[in-house]
Amino acid sequence: MASLYPQPSSPAVTAVMRGNRKTDTGPERAVRSELHRLGLRFRKHVPVHGAGRTTRADICFPRQRLAVFVDGCFWHGCPDHGTAPRKNTGYWGPKLATNRQRDRAVDAALSGAGWQVIRVWEHESPAEAARRIADVVKSRQPPGNR
Repeated sequence: MASLYPQPSSPAVTAVMRGNRKTDTGPERAVRSELHRLGLRFRKHVPVHGAGRTTRADICFPRQRLAVFVDGCFWHGCPDHGTAPRKNTGYWGPKLATNRQRDRAVDAALSGAGWQVIRVWEHESPAEAARRIADVVKSRQPPGNR
């Protein structure tokens, strides 16, 4: 029976892929640090439920129903910095396309359940992303907390 995953093209590629973190990535930590510096408090990696789908937001403001995802340019297909792998394209093309489809499905499910979703690219300035997030947090404050 064939493996679902392709053979790595080199030991170096294997090492790089194993080194990719699922949570607490550098860009994610940088955005969280900036949010904290702005005085905002949040939860991280908590389950968020939306229209028949549960996902874990990188940064979550439950009272404001705001879910933030810090997306990697490679994994989520950044139009400016996303690159297409040259090896194992039969695997990576569909894999990366599925990631983008899942992102859109998560956005739709959470929006349908009354959540606002913000997606931040890893290449964005953490300070600018934090200011953008802070503006939304302030606009979604529950009555009596403004």
